[in-house]
Amino acid sequence: MEDFYNKIIENNKKWVENTLKLDPQYFERLAKGQKPPLLWIGCADSRVPANEIIGAQPGEVFVHRNIANMVIHTDMSMLSVLDYAVNVLKVKHVIVCGHYGCGGIEAAMTNKSIGLIDNWIRHIKNIYRVHKKELDNIEDISERTNRFVELNVIEQVYDLAKTSIVQNAWGTNQDLTIHGWVYGVDNGIVKDLGVNFKNDSQLDEVYKLDF
Repeated sequence: MEDFYNKIIENNKKWVENTLKLDPQYFERLAKGQKPPLLWIGCADSRVPANEIIGAQPGEVFVHRNIANMVIHTDMSMLSVLDYAVNVLKVKHVIVCGHYGCGGIEAAMTNKSIGLIDNWIRHIKNIYRVHKKELDNIEDISERTNRFVELNVIEQVYDLAKTSIVQNAWGTNQDLTIHGWVYGVDNGIVKDLGVNFKNDSQLDEVYKLDF
């Protein structure tokens, strides 16, 4: 473990050296501030690095990650990131990105108790309950899990659209689109699920807020 720690310290030094060779003003520009066009809400899984997946540079993606890329209306961490991204950084896109083979999704399909995380997993189980009929009709467990990953992302996009932060931005005609993606860990390809919101027109009336 100590060897790994020392290795990453050395890797940082090499990265700085190589970066400055290519662009002597690189860090000087970064230090002046950020104006990313994108907020990424993704899974905490170490195999899903937001910037690398889409070939983005530092400063181009504002990131929030948690287990199974959840958008929970009582999660102050997620809401704080969202508020800053939308109202201060003025991002134009928010992507909720899940991934196939997600451990949180797989855990939500079992009855096994893991510990404190059970309370987080319960939110994912709620998504299964909503789509139980469709999911239970998929006999192959791998296909069922993959579909659950997709449905979870779709629900999180809807939950994102329900937030007062996003709806207020739309209400002031801010250019903001939210999207749902799934990343394939086994092939590196992202799949756009086709759930894209530019306004609240796709929301049920009860969720639309008056400002």
